[in-house]
Amino acid sequence: MESLLIFVNIVLAVILVIIILLQRSEGGALGLGVSQDNFTSARSVGTFLTKLTSIVATLFIICSIAIVAISRDEFRETQSVLEKQEEENPNLPQIPQSK
Repeated sequence: MESLLIFVNIVLAVILVIIILLQRSEGGALGLGVSQDNFTSARSVGTFLTKLTSIVATLFIICSIAIVAISRDEFRETQSVLEKQEEENPNLPQIPQSK
């Protein structure tokens, strides 16, 4: 299940990058580079790409959170490295306990 979510997350990331690269740069400080005759068609394509970007980004974030939730395995008992070593090699010298 986790590998499937990782695959879906990678596909969503690639799609998100492609959609962002397709969008028109709106970095012009005073709106330079936008002509009045193409304004309506560029705006409708821009709003579609903006909505699609937000949808894919939301799916990407939800998928990422699901991967983290699955991989954490909250029911697993956590142990420190020292406790694991003590279980594997019981003949090791004991660590003094602090008071």
